[in-house]
Amino acid sequence: MIRVLIVDDHAVVRRGLEQLLGAEDDIEVVGTAADGAEAAELAAAISPDVVLMDLSMPNVDGIEATRRIVSANELAQVVVLTSFSDQRRILEVMRAGAIGYVLKDSEPSELLAAVRAAHLGGAPLDPKAARVLLDEQRVLRPARDLSAREEEVLRLVATGLANKQIARRLGISERTVKAHLTNVFQQIGVTDRTQAALWARDHLPD
Repeated sequence: MIRVLIVDDHAVVRRGLEQLLGAEDDIEVVGTAADGAEAAELAAAISPDVVLMDLSMPNVDGIEATRRIVSANELAQVVVLTSFSDQRRILEVMRAGAIGYVLKDSEPSELLAAVRAAHLGGAPLDPKAARVLLDEQRVLRPARDLSAREEEVLRLVATGLANKQIARRLGISERTVKAHLTNVFQQIGVTDRTQAALWARDHLPD
């Protein structure tokens, strides 16, 4: 069961998300919060698997709330639920520790898929807004020394697969996947799998 915390300052949005997620057999809404401060406190108390985080909220916004939640629990998977108009802040919240983001005009199926991907350690990123982060990755150095296996692992990261899934797909151990990713991160100059996924989408040939 995927335990989800919903964070949004609009009651109608919270209720709608609660109904959508609660109708799924593998998802349980364990809490809702109307602002970032409440979200951080609630997350510390209930330890949700996934946090659906709004960006624009009064008092403590989604960026600071994400920073607090991830600092207190590095296993918390924060997925930002935002509008495309928040593109300047998308980069900030990803740096604060969010694992991915989806847009508020996404289809319900896309949101559900993002929650499930985040729970597995993937990086759900809305393609319509990914350009915000891709533009930053353009300044990173090209990868000249990736082995064929490392490039293969990187491509699978870009599809949103978690390490365990990548290990099964390639017939190698999860520890080996982690070792490959450590080297990949160093080679392309990124610090997490979200940045790596974005780099791969922009730099690896189809």
